[in-house]
Amino acid sequence: MPLPKISEARELTDEKLVEEILAVKKQLFQLRLQNATRQLDKPHQFKHARHRLSQLMTVESERKRATVNES
Repeated sequence: MPLPKISEARELTDEKLVEEILAVKKQLFQLRLQNATRQLDKPHQFKHARHRLSQLMTVESERKRATVNES
């Protein structure tokens, strides 16, 4: 499974972006829980989830900076 592209995150609407951030944070929590209980089968999912979260948060901060600069 390849890492997600940031262009996909940039295509999301603001509402969908916030929903996606929450979903990835929940996924990371579940992965940590599975890791603690030794039920985690695919440890590479941590890398993918953290990468996706950083992309989404980058896009969110870019949009916030753009709106502040326009004002």
